[in-house]
Amino acid sequence: MKKMQKLVVMIPALNEEKTIASVIKTIPRKIEGISKVLVLVVDDGSTDRTVQKAKLAKADKIVSHKGNKGLGIAFQTGLDTALKMSAGIIVNIDADGQFNPNDIPKIIAPILQGKADVVTCSRFKDKGLEPKMPEIKKFGNKMFTKIINMFTGNHFTDTQCGFRAYSKEAALRTNLFAKFTYTQEIIMDLSQKGMRIEEVACKVQGERSGQSRIVSHWYTYGIRALIIVVRSLRDYKPLQFFGSIGTIFFLVGAINAFILWTRLMLIRKIDPFMWMVYADVILIVLGFLLIILALIADLVDRQKRVQEEILYRIKKKEIEKIQ
Repeated sequence: MKKMQKLVVMIPALNEEKTIASVIKTIPRKIEGISKVLVLVVDDGSTDRTVQKAKLAKADKIVSHKGNKGLGIAFQTGLDTALKMSAGIIVNIDADGQFNPNDIPKIIAPILQGKADVVTCSRFKDKGLEPKMPEIKKFGNKMFTKIINMFTGNHFTDTQCGFRAYSKEAALRTNLFAKFTYTQEIIMDLSQKGMRIEEVACKVQGERSGQSRIVSHWYTYGIRALIIVVRSLRDYKPLQFFGSIGTIFFLVGAINAFILWTRLMLIRKIDPFMWMVYADVILIVLGFLLIILALIADLVDRQKRVQEEILYRIKKKEIEKIQ
């Protein structure tokens, strides 16, 4: 028989006094294959009664930041704390009540069955469960998902959803840098490290109510999330990132230079396109330098992987000592 695992359900929260208690109380405390269910609330500097409400709802542990540090930092704090609580599986769920805690057994099932290391809720995998949202938000979600799929080689349908389950191994291997959010970065990080990621279709059951929502406007979120995605591509796929840009610059400059050279051979003149000669030289040189940078960045990336493996082993030993 497989060893029963402890489940820690972590809830990052910012000013969610209206919903935090109902979310905590709805979390199932008995799940097949799980020895114990613990609730961890990560308070990201709330100024309302979120902490008091969480205590009254009997959260097992509450960790508070002195100020608002951002969802990405709150998530990393939650992972680190959950590991110290001897978690075998960690589930992250929003504090605003938009996801149903009773879907937790469905989310963790692939991990319990040994089929996945990470399971993420998808709001778009099942057309019958798609939530109502502005078309611009759906379009943005699809665009981010396509970008991440292109660079990870996966076929995800929703990479923005925070309702996810992580195995202990996946949590130990997670290294995040973004303060604003983490949903896109962690998919790219763990995909790069060979973690098996699956999607499970779930229905959104409510609307956001408090300030756990990252920003108030979709376009602000889009810009900031895009910056995180670009930085993640730079960090996790440096050869492709710099190499593709450099190759494009080099080819555009070289092809255009060849056309100008052909024109020069045929009619013996370059005017009035002399300015294009200078532009082509700049593009060719810049492209060549970016390709060299891509090779150097790839070498640095290999060193980073060695350092991350060392960090993983250190974290694993620290957790084993605690347990």
